[in-house]
Amino acid sequence: MAIFLDRSRVVIVQGITGSEGSKHTARMLAAGTNVVGGVNARKAGSVVHHQNAAGESVDLPVFGTVSEARRVTGANASIIFVPSRFAKDAMFEAIDAGIELLVVITEGIPVHDAAQAWAHACELGNVTRIIGPNCPGIITPGEALLGITPADITGPGPIGLVSKSGTLTYQMMFELRDIGFSTAIGIGGDPIIGTTHIDAIAAFEDDPDTEAIVMIGEIGGDAEERAAEYISAHVTKPVVAYVAGFTAPEGQTMGHAGAIVSGSSGTAQAKKAALEAAGVAVGKTPSETASLLRAALGR
Repeated sequence: MAIFLDRSRVVIVQGITGSEGSKHTARMLAAGTNVVGGVNARKAGSVVHHQNAAGESVDLPVFGTVSEARRVTGANASIIFVPSRFAKDAMFEAIDAGIELLVVITEGIPVHDAAQAWAHACELGNVTRIIGPNCPGIITPGEALLGITPADITGPGPIGLVSKSGTLTYQMMFELRDIGFSTAIGIGGDPIIGTTHIDAIAAFEDDPDTEAIVMIGEIGGDAEERAAEYISAHVTKPVVAYVAGFTAPEGQTMGHAGAIVSGSSGTAQAKKAALEAAGVAVGKTPSETASLLRAALGR
């Protein structure tokens, strides 16, 4: 089982002809993702050439709009690899086309643009699940990859992972590679994101093949505290967590735009306390967090 993404997803790539879009299209195809085309208004009508997981050549058509791509290919998922100044328009286009799952890799998107795109999705009934922006995307090992996560870190297994950090996502997958993951989601660390910790944790709770959950947070905001409240009230599966940023100085942005401490608000210690009060074991390091997860699973 998996959440949000499996091999049945039909995927297009917005920005497929750019360097990042092209590189990661190849990697997604190699991971088994059913990529069927891409979008670039300036190169509509062209074709890009790649290989699928079986090593077979595939020709991917480039469309002028997401709506056209969806109409022709039946795509229900998209991933955005466009510069930040164009990202809002790309998000709006995917939302207007009724794309069900939208991953936004682009970093540096203005908060106002992200807020407008999220509000637009809400106005249209939340048909489109947004993951990101500024994230590594989502991977269901052995099934499909919609993002930039290396697909060969680990295989399928009973662990669900949701993380604000891309690199910590990869590290946790590596630490627990012998057990494996149902789905791993990097939700991004910007102030405005689509899918949240709570969204992913709720889905993992409902997934019969996810036996335990790892949550990775970081300083800034109150997402981890709200997740702790949700876990306390609704989650029956074991949850372990790691919070990055215990040594971050006050007032200093650390990597992600949302990772900033102001006074006592958003500190790693406050998040750790809230999670532990909800029964979540919190590791001091990623490796210790992995050990806590092993203990929870009796491994």
